[in-house]
Amino acid sequence: MKVRFLARLALAALLVLGLAVAGDAYAKYPDKPINMIIAFTAGGSSDVQARIMQKYWNKYSDQQWVFVYKPGAGGAIGFGEIANARPDGYTIGGINIPHLVLQPMVQKAMFSIDSYAYICQVVNDPQAVVVRNDSKLKSVKDVFEFAKANPGKLKVGLVGPNSGHHLMFLDVKGKFDFPVTEVFYKGAADQNAALLGGEIDVMFGNLNDVMRSLEEMTVLGLAGEKRNDFLPDVATLREQGFDVVSDIRRAYVAPKGIDKAQLDYLRETFKKICDDPEYIADMKKAGQPTEYMDGDTFAAYVRTQNEFARTMLQKAGLLK
Repeated sequence: MKVRFLARLALAALLVLGLAVAGDAYAKYPDKPINMIIAFTAGGSSDVQARIMQKYWNKYSDQQWVFVYKPGAGGAIGFGEIANARPDGYTIGGINIPHLVLQPMVQKAMFSIDSYAYICQVVNDPQAVVVRNDSKLKSVKDVFEFAKANPGKLKVGLVGPNSGHHLMFLDVKGKFDFPVTEVFYKGAADQNAALLGGEIDVMFGNLNDVMRSLEEMTVLGLAGEKRNDFLPDVATLREQGFDVVSDIRRAYVAPKGIDKAQLDYLRETFKKICDDPEYIADMKKAGQPTEYMDGDTFAAYVRTQNEFARTMLQKAGLLK
């Protein structure tokens, strides 16, 4: 009996020691650099935002990020890399909505919306209806009336297909008489150049991408829930009588299965960054429309967008 008692006592001591060691390990997290996967090319909007955030991550954490670029397929390659990484707390990455919900529906993506632990949202980039400064179209109403009166003549530029721009276009087509010719481009830079070069008449583009060319472009309306601080004089589409809300959300995630203590650390650190006045000022200088949403709330938002996107694609006959 005494031997059994001593054995049990020793086992209990080992368990306590093991828990203490594990707790100490998590208390030290992170104890090495963290891989930050960027699913788009260096210098793009997602990369610029992440670089600003890195500056303040270094303020609140002892370990740095190692940037790993995995561009291609509209972000799907990088999103898959994050989803399939080891959930050890040392690989995280940036994702975009609605890209993340669209890609598993329309292509053989190696991830789903359930592949991640959501850290937080950091950007809400509303989409805009944009023309050249010399355009004869002076309002969103002008755009819709011209399209209706001249079926197929108006050329509308989009990044896509199966992108946030395309999803906005499908929403518009489903609600209004909008018989236009859509023209797809690989990225925002190509889309902007096409508008300025006269290849297209109008474009649906992200505010952040448009901000770089405001000397040559006019934003006729924003597809936001409310007016944007960057362009406070530009009315929303809803204000102009067109019930369309569409945006690109940028957020950060870890692979599903990450330890809760590590996820809590990431969420707390990102929240500190997003509340930092200097970070907010730097984001404004870069034309990045900040909007924080905590991980659980954002995860719920992703699910609503998943259903919205499915409905839009089904109505357009784009889902098998």
